[in-house]
Amino acid sequence: MGVSSNRVEDFSSHHETSVRMSPASAEAVMVVAMPPVEIHRVCLPPSKTTFQKLRQRLSEIFFPDDPLHRFKNQSSFTKLVLALQFFFPIFHWAPTYSLALLRSDIISGLTIASLAIPQGISYAKLANLPPIIGLYSSFVPPLIYSILGSSRHLAVGPVSIASLVMGTMLNNAVSCSADPILYLKLAFTATFFAGLFQAALGLLRLGFIIDFLSKATLVGFMAGAAVIVSLQQLKGLLGIAHFTTKMQIVPVLTSVFQQRHEWSWQTIVMGFGFLAFLLITRQISMRRPKLFWVSAAAPLTSVILSTLLVFLLKSKLHGISIIGHLPKGLNPPSSNMLYFHGSYLAVAIKTGIITGILSLTEGIAVGRTFAALRNYQVDGNKEMMAIGFMNMAGSCSSCYVTTGSFSRSAVNYNAGAQTAVSNIIMASTVLVTLLFLMPLFHYTPNFILAAIIITAVIGLIDYEAAYKLWKVDKLDCFACLCSFFGVLFISVPLGLAIAVGVSVFKVLLHVTRPNTMVLGNIPGTQIYQNPSRYREAMKVPSFLILAVESPIYFANSTYIQERILRWVREEEEQIQANNGNALKCVILDMTAVTAIDTSGIDVICELRKMLEKRSLQFVLANPAGNVMEKLHQSKILDSFGLNGLYLAVGEAVADISSLWKAQP
Repeated sequence: MGVSSNRVEDFSSHHETSVRMSPASAEAVMVVAMPPVEIHRVCLPPSKTTFQKLRQRLSEIFFPDDPLHRFKNQSSFTKLVLALQFFFPIFHWAPTYSLALLRSDIISGLTIASLAIPQGISYAKLANLPPIIGLYSSFVPPLIYSILGSSRHLAVGPVSIASLVMGTMLNNAVSCSADPILYLKLAFTATFFAGLFQAALGLLRLGFIIDFLSKATLVGFMAGAAVIVSLQQLKGLLGIAHFTTKMQIVPVLTSVFQQRHEWSWQTIVMGFGFLAFLLITRQISMRRPKLFWVSAAAPLTSVILSTLLVFLLKSKLHGISIIGHLPKGLNPPSSNMLYFHGSYLAVAIKTGIITGILSLTEGIAVGRTFAALRNYQVDGNKEMMAIGFMNMAGSCSSCYVTTGSFSRSAVNYNAGAQTAVSNIIMASTVLVTLLFLMPLFHYTPNFILAAIIITAVIGLIDYEAAYKLWKVDKLDCFACLCSFFGVLFISVPLGLAIAVGVSVFKVLLHVTRPNTMVLGNIPGTQIYQNPSRYREAMKVPSFLILAVESPIYFANSTYIQERILRWVREEEEQIQANNGNALKCVILDMTAVTAIDTSGIDVICELRKMLEKRSLQFVLANPAGNVMEKLHQSKILDSFGLNGLYLAVGEAVADISSLWKAQP
């Protein structure tokens, strides 16, 4: 039985089901004979104050995981222990740490250190920073993360994408060669703002912001960045001294061929030889995961061998560029170098936010990937705070943006890491290197750094993911291609911005143009589905049953109104062409309408008036709790009458059909 607004009762005070048996349902205008159908009352959700609704809504937005549930009904001491474990995850696993775990962590820590040292030096050059900054960034941040981070396998340090973006954005504003001190100040300042932004997201629980970087966007962005980074490394592999600072594919390739007179055959032979060695070891580890240590040890092995070769043949290899002097010692403080005023502050903030988002996305994605493999949970908000605080601390200790690296984390996982102690072991190894081994890198050739970078970033080109996007979602694939070609031909930041714009456009498209469909009855059931999807589903004579799969609010209300009226017109034209039963009733299935605003309510009211003028009854079926509450508060249910609101489509069809049958 339909229910008007003055007959709707609060569900909290009325739990019984009001039932009326529809007379002679088997003789009603139905597709097939059906047993009598119970007609249920549509109830309101439990009454709540505005404050209670606001509190629940904010709780669902910012605290969906209910982080304080563990503190309920606990003693003061237990609450203190839980608080320490909540803010410092190291207190969660440290009490049960054992020698067996330490043995595994030492092996994995030393393994990733062999990869982190050459990668740190290489990625610093990718960011146009002194190589020593890369080693500094592999020492302090891992120590901080081991205390604050919730992932057991995330290996922290510089990464290629953040290094590339920082180097590109800062170099567009300040030349790293013309004014290296200012450039270094901006790099540290950008790192500080990246950390501040990341920590703020975690503290305010706003991590959903990074979800605007969809997988499709990141696939295209990383592939484009990998191509650009690889082409930029031709400078080191070919021995070119004067090379473009631009990051677009056309200027890079133009610079390569314009500087052919600077090509060094010794550099080319040795550079491409070591590149081949690194790629072969990478393939071996990919095909046989148990041999992960082959590719993990290859970069450091290459650095040692190439350095020895250059040192032994230095009298004959005059054209090979080397790293040169690297200072020994711990990270010098850099808080006095932070740049908080002046004309370049906006550049530092913008660079920090963009690199912060990218590094945060990569770090959380990598952490969750390996957590899923070992069946434990990574807290996204804790990760944001951990990565943010380690970058803020890093900016004050001569480090630039760091996060969890996929390549190093994969090695860490395969090497048997059990806890974040592997990061401490890695940092300790880097510390020994900084204190005692710096002079050994003096003759390290730049071509080996270029080869290491190419080997690392080539894995970012995910052909399979791009093909899957094409097969599954063409619009996602379009976003991926926009990101890829935007990075290649325009610039790294603008390419990313274009891809994000395409992704946002996709969201707006789904929001403003939601899916609507006609429903039909599957014979012998009370199930109503789309006939184009279920061929056995048949339209009910004299009824047009429509469904909207979206909230109804200001952004799409006009479209929904126009689309429903178009469905009505098309149905009437089809009935007229086939001499079918006249259309009498339009039922709107609101099962998938999760929310409605005042614009949506106005559209519902307007539709009822317009359909009534065409002698058509308009009926609502199964509105959600909050939708029902707003419809009730707006008083529009009074205008729908006794038979304008039902709990289910089947009940609406049966009851209205019986009423038609009962009419003389």
